[in-house]
Amino acid sequence: MSTAAATPADPTRHFAFWPKRQPRELDTPDTSLWANLDITHRRYADRPAFVFFDRVISYRELFSSVEKLAGWLQQVAGVKKGDRVALCLQNSPQFVIAYYAVLRADAVVVPVNPMNKAAELTHYITDPVARVAIVGSDLAAAWIAANQEVAATKPDMALQHLLVTRYCDEMSKGALPAGGFPDAWRAWLDLAVDMPTYATAWRDAMGAGLTASAPIAGPDDLAVLPYTSGTTGLPKGCMHTHRTIMHNVVSGAVWANGSSAVVSLAVVPMFHITGMLYGLHVPIYLGSCAVIMPRWDRDVAGRLISTYKVTSWTMVPTMMIDLLASPNVAQYDLSSLQYIGGGGAAMPQAVAQKLLDQFGLKFVEGYGLTETAAPSHSNPPDAPKQQCLGVPYVGTDSRVVNPDTLAPCAIGESGEIVIHGPQVFKGYWQNRSATEAAFVEIDGKQFFRSGDMGRVDEDGYFFMTDRLKRMINASGFKVWPAEVEALLFRHPAVAEACVISTRDPYRGETVKAVIVLRHDARETTAQQIIDWAHDNMAAYKVPRIVEFTEALPKSGSGKVMWRALQERESTG
Repeated sequence: MSTAAATPADPTRHFAFWPKRQPRELDTPDTSLWANLDITHRRYADRPAFVFFDRVISYRELFSSVEKLAGWLQQVAGVKKGDRVALCLQNSPQFVIAYYAVLRADAVVVPVNPMNKAAELTHYITDPVARVAIVGSDLAAAWIAANQEVAATKPDMALQHLLVTRYCDEMSKGALPAGGFPDAWRAWLDLAVDMPTYATAWRDAMGAGLTASAPIAGPDDLAVLPYTSGTTGLPKGCMHTHRTIMHNVVSGAVWANGSSAVVSLAVVPMFHITGMLYGLHVPIYLGSCAVIMPRWDRDVAGRLISTYKVTSWTMVPTMMIDLLASPNVAQYDLSSLQYIGGGGAAMPQAVAQKLLDQFGLKFVEGYGLTETAAPSHSNPPDAPKQQCLGVPYVGTDSRVVNPDTLAPCAIGESGEIVIHGPQVFKGYWQNRSATEAAFVEIDGKQFFRSGDMGRVDEDGYFFMTDRLKRMINASGFKVWPAEVEALLFRHPAVAEACVISTRDPYRGETVKAVIVLRHDARETTAQQIIDWAHDNMAAYKVPRIVEFTEALPKSGSGKVMWRALQERESTG
């Protein structure tokens, strides 16, 4: 085996760029995630924990609310240790309270995307065997319809209890404030719904005054069962223990030099593993304050950052792109921001450079999956590279290997990213075959197969080349859509772009770009984009077809759903 081929497996190359004073490994605390709130409450009882519109919630109030709801879950809903409880809410104090109340009751959180419809929700009732669900009033009708379907087909698996909250339940005086949010939000923030007999209103549960038994869940008990979107078949539950999540909570706090003085913007959806980690768990671990946004709106974000002097913002890059494109951006004071980072998609190089030049901010890109409790890789905050996944995270061994032979790839050679670390999940819920297929043994260690293609540079930094199955083969030339998208972002008329393959009678496959134009560049033609591409990228990468659209389809976490566009193209 050549030296070049073996070099990427060397776990020390990137340590030359490791943040100073940061440990390379950390011992995960032998406590549950619930213990973090218990400890922080005793340390910082009267500090602001979360801000939600006109409501500031202290750690004392948060702790009290969690205790009350945990009592209701155990005594009324009958939740026992290890039971799965579905949680489907927009970002809100209720999400935080419900999540920690489930943990306090020694049960398992099943976070569900609020964008799911009734037909999809049946899977989140039957697969984890959830007897209890906690949902927003805006989502209650879909859950009731889903449960009716389950009750008709699998009556022994139907929900027994549905807890429903209006978002204004946790606002000052229990009502909507006069403003601070788009008018379109008013309809769902205080929506009242008709509820079946098995449903309970949030205020009734919180007012019951019930007490939970002493917590007994330990670090290796199951804590959360988030579901992956899946490339085929139904979504799969990822089994995470308190310990696997806790590792990235503690590491995330250390990596960003976190302290109780941090003020973060919690806008990435909390059902998503990234929003869950940085909008929920890390602030509670630190005793810091998080400003909650229930949905994305660029001008609301700008006002909140300015008003509350937000210092830390973990995001999906499309959020920053959108904020900077706002005609009102000059009115917002972003000077308080000290740390910005995120993942899910590459931050366009032109946008990253603008952030550095205009605001002095280095965007810290990271990489991870639901299976790795968010980060398995992150850029060192003091030495980030643009459009780069970063280096293997605290305590993590990651490599790039040939997906067929598992042999290590040479520096710069594309292969599959595999991951070994304390944050890696314990397998897929009740799916042994999928679990076995997800892991391989290399050098006596078990590695998770990410299904993502990447490469490692000479400094040990990882770069995405694409999803394993997302390559376009055009007359034998391999085209990686993510690379073409990054190049298209440099065009001054392009706001967003998604590259997919389309059938070609001569090349077999060819490149198609689906583009959202900037508002001030709506006169741009497809031919102008193609001509520009010819001048800025290799000929085989140039989109032969350009389609304009008003918006790209996005998941609840803000990622562009390229598969939806690809499936439409393939079946059209």
